[in-house]
Formats: sequence, structure tokens, C-alpha cells
Amino acid sequence: MSSGIGNANLSGDRRGQLRIVDVCAFYTPHGGGVKTYVEQKMRIGPELGHEIIILAPGDRHEVIERGPMARIVTIPAPRFPLDRKYWYFKDEDALHAEITALKPDFLEVSSPWRSASMVARWPGDAPRALVMHADPLSAYAYRWFEPIMSREAIDRSFEPFWKHLRELGHQFERVVCASAELRDRLAAGGVAHTVLHPMGIEAGLFSPKRRSPALRRRLLEMCGLPESAKLLIGVGRLSPEKRWPMIVDAVAAASQSMPIGLVLLGAGNQKTRILKQVAGNPHIKLLKPEKDRAKFATILASADALIHGCEAETFCMAAAEARASGVPVIVPDRGGAADHARGGAGVTYSAGSAMAAARATLRLLRNLPKAPPEVKVVSTQGHFEALFADYAKARRGQGPEGAEEYLSEKAEVA
Repeated sequence: MSSGIGNANLSGDRRGQLRIVDVCAFYTPHGGGVKTYVEQKMRIGPELGHEIIILAPGDRHEVIERGPMARIVTIPAPRFPLDRKYWYFKDEDALHAEITALKPDFLEVSSPWRSASMVARWPGDAPRALVMHADPLSAYAYRWFEPIMSREAIDRSFEPFWKHLRELGHQFERVVCASAELRDRLAAGGVAHTVLHPMGIEAGLFSPKRRSPALRRRLLEMCGLPESAKLLIGVGRLSPEKRWPMIVDAVAAASQSMPIGLVLLGAGNQKTRILKQVAGNPHIKLLKPEKDRAKFATILASADALIHGCEAETFCMAAAEARASGVPVIVPDRGGAADHARGGAGVTYSAGSAMAAARATLRLLRNLPKAPPEVKVVSTQGHFEALFADYAKARRGQGPEGAEEYLSEKAEVA
């Protein structure tokens, strides 16, 4: 049963402002990319005049105030059995009651799974958006089966999931994608109302001006290499879909042709597997994530290139931050990471192939630009400004209008 906590603030004329309720099944207070995004939304939304309410599953009903126009509301839900840092919505009636009590002007859902269907069935009349914070087909189906099956055959095998996505496309006013590849693939698969809204990066933090030759020299020394060697950086969770063992193999192969050091910043359950793949190679170092954002931005700007292995990224924040730092990227030709190689800002390689990644690495490092390419930086603020403006259009019954300039080589986005 809904408590209606905070409903005293949910009435009255807000002069065109939106009350946006985000049904966020992926939220956990323990951290992660979704938590970061949610925190940014709760900070920037009120600055733009919108009320932001995150509705998440949890151990109990709780309201956590984040200011006069931002809050997190949790409703009782079971823990996710495979990862107990997360919960999942189970009681659809309770979820619907809480949504009704919150009186949204616009309703978001941040998972393409069961919670999206629950939100679609809510009987209220608020327009709604499915935000594709995950790409299950790329993260699982394509990665597992593409070595032995064509993508077309995999799609046919997963037709029930495609049918589910197509149904959601017709039930939601927007299906929000942060990468062109995901938006185009969903649209080609018959998913209606897809729209492109690339995520942004932290304004004023990432810049080529942070490049430190002294730090670059120290990182290469850590890898047992002289200053004349090339320095690659990898950033991301140590999880299977990130394909770090493949990246280790690619860098080891490329190192047969020129001295290359790789510094990988990450944590996760694949650490032992990755260290086994490194096999004592002194030129590859696995370090903990750098949580000081200014220090991290300096490390990133001091590398010669960023290398990434995951073709299942919905945006790839690491590659976006590298581009803003003036650092070229070596990324798969599928998924959100590929967008950040546009306009001469990097190279792509055939996803899933260590040898293709090695060839791309050598091609880039042998032809490094003398100066970083100029890129248009989309800030987190800019992302939410565009997204919420599109939500306002949806509320007025207007069709999708995303960031098409993102695809232009003349107006590149970092």
C-alpha cells in the first residue's frame, strides 16, 4: 500500500515544470553507473525547474529527501538472488499504487525487463519513456553465440525478446538510446519511438590541458618501459562483457612490433581471470580505480590512447571522457564506444577479435595526431536539458526529436 509520503508537495500549479518519476529497477545505493546517473539527474533536474523522484525497489518503504525537488522513494521488494546488492519489483499492484500516489507528469523506466511491462500497464495517463541503460542482446546473446551463429540467426532465436521490445515501443512515447548503433538497431528491428540522446560528461573536468608528461613517464616506468614507449589506458569494470582478457592479448600482440605499456584501471569479479591472462607480463599493470576525479582526468589525459573491448556499451563514458581529454580511442565497431571514434578521434576494429584490436592499435599508435582533434563536448547538463525538453514535447503529444547532429562528422560529440 502506498504511504503517500511527501504528497503535500505533489499538488498545485508548477508553471509548466515536469514531475518526472523514474521507476529505476537498476538503482542500488552501493554504487555503479546507474547510481551516478541518478545522482546527476536529481541535481540537475531541479536546477532546470523539474521535480525528480526516483522510485526504486528496496528492503522497506522509505523516502530519502535530496532537496525540495528531488527524492528517492523505495518500496518493499525481494533481493535479486544473483547479486544481493540489487532488488527487483515483484508486486505490480504496489508499484502502480505508488506511481499513482506520486502523480507523475512524465514517467520513466530504466530497465527493459519486467518492470518496463509493469510501467506500461499502469492505468494512468502520463506519457512515459523507456531509457535503455542496458543492451541485453549485445551483453549476452551476441557475445555468447556470435562465434558460432550469425547475428540474424541469433535475433531469430531471441524473437520473443524482440517482440517484447516492439510491444514496449508502441506503449511508450520514447525509447531513449544513448548511442547511434543501439538506436539504429532497435529501429531496424521494428521498435517504435526510438530516439537518440547521448549522455554527457562532467563539465570542466576533462581536457587535453591536464596532460602530464611527468605522470606519463611514471606510468611507463611502472610498466618497465622508457618514455619513448607508447602508453595505453583501459578503464572499466572487470566483468566478462568488458572483454579485458581479449584486450590483454591484443596489447601483447601489438607489443611485438613496438614497445607498449597498458595500465588498466578497474575492479570486479574477473580480476583473477585477467591477471591469469596477463601471465606476469611486466608491461601490463592492473590498478584499482582512481576515485579522485581530478587525478583520474589527469591520468586519462596523459595516455597516448584509450583501448576498450566491450561492444555492449549503451554509451561508453570512458571513451567519451577520453575524447574530451584529447586522447584517441581504440574501440569495437559495435556498441556505444564506436560513436566516440568518429571524426578522426580514434579507430575501430572488428568487435570480439584480439588480432583486429592489435592491428588497430598499431595503426593508431604509428599515426598519432600531433595535436588532439577538436571535439564538441556534451556536458551532463546539456544531456538533461535536451532530454527533458524532449519529454516536454512528448507531454504535448509531439513526436521524438533526438540529437541527430551526434551522427555528423562536422559536429562531433565527446
